[in-house]
Amino acid sequence: MKLKKFLGNPILSPNPNNQWESLVVCNPAAWYEDGVFYLLYRAAGNDEDHYIHIGLAVSNDGYNFRRYMDKPVLSPGIGSFDGGSVEDPRLVKFGCEYYMTYAFRPYPPGQYWKYDYDKVCSPVHDSFAPKCLRENIGNSALAISKDLISFKKVGRLTEPNTDDRDVILFPEMINGKYYMLHRPKDYVGEDYGTEFPSVWIKSSDDLMSWNVPSTLLLKGEEWWEVKVGGNTPPIRTDEGWLMLYHGVDEKFTYRIGACILDLNDPTKILYRTKDFIMEPETNFEKNGLYKWGVVFPTGNVLVNGVLYVYYGASDQWCCVATSNIEELLEFIKENTTKRRAIKESTFVSQAELAGR
Repeated sequence: MKLKKFLGNPILSPNPNNQWESLVVCNPAAWYEDGVFYLLYRAAGNDEDHYIHIGLAVSNDGYNFRRYMDKPVLSPGIGSFDGGSVEDPRLVKFGCEYYMTYAFRPYPPGQYWKYDYDKVCSPVHDSFAPKCLRENIGNSALAISKDLISFKKVGRLTEPNTDDRDVILFPEMINGKYYMLHRPKDYVGEDYGTEFPSVWIKSSDDLMSWNVPSTLLLKGEEWWEVKVGGNTPPIRTDEGWLMLYHGVDEKFTYRIGACILDLNDPTKILYRTKDFIMEPETNFEKNGLYKWGVVFPTGNVLVNGVLYVYYGASDQWCCVATSNIEELLEFIKENTTKRRAIKESTFVSQAELAGR
């Protein structure tokens, strides 16, 4: 089974009339409320530094989107911790406020698609400067809004010296705790129970306090998922939490898998697809800025039994694919890989140790 891609993709393309989104629109967070679909999308112009912003688009049917305004809803804070980029948002709602996690860098990454895989520009600092500045490390932060237009940046969620992105909040508290998925790039090796970057999970009493132990949730098992990371906010279903994740193969191509987590203990995987449910196929997905091929969902919404999955195509366009939710859940259960005995790895950060 594969997700059904909309024949009218891409649903959002770069806008030459706005410099800040003239080259890139991709990787959108998604929300549905009162009959309206919202996309908060990553955007960038053709500037050499490649500053990255977040824009807003809306739709009444989930396919035909219009930009809400001609300026970003979130931009890098020049001179601040996220001075180079704000990107790849994920969105949940608690009470009357929206909580958006986003990746950032202290400096713009430069035109990274012209470099080797996973490389960005870094400014010149001497050895006394923090590692996050010297290497222009990607981290994650939180912003809050009441209307999806005006956002308050709350601050950093991840440790500054570790590349830690794909930070995703669960959309509700579980047993009185907030839960977060993340992908710490440096958590590899024998001490961590995984050879390559993987999906980790942790819980907290407060949405800004995450210096707590983290547990390895999901690592690569199949040929198409050497490296893995989370994609979309988990969706509650009768079967468990539905979570989409990406796998990156040895040729740096991104594909999408799915799993179901226990409703009361999301550190437990109940089912996980052996086969991917989406891969780069079209020109938009294979021949944009990202030259190795990528489909990268960052938003999903469930409306009348249909799951809408919003994804970035080749780091340059926004697209959508859909599935009947019951059919998808049944496929995940039938296609599930036989659970291997994975030694549970719990990592305690230095910050947590210092606080004990």
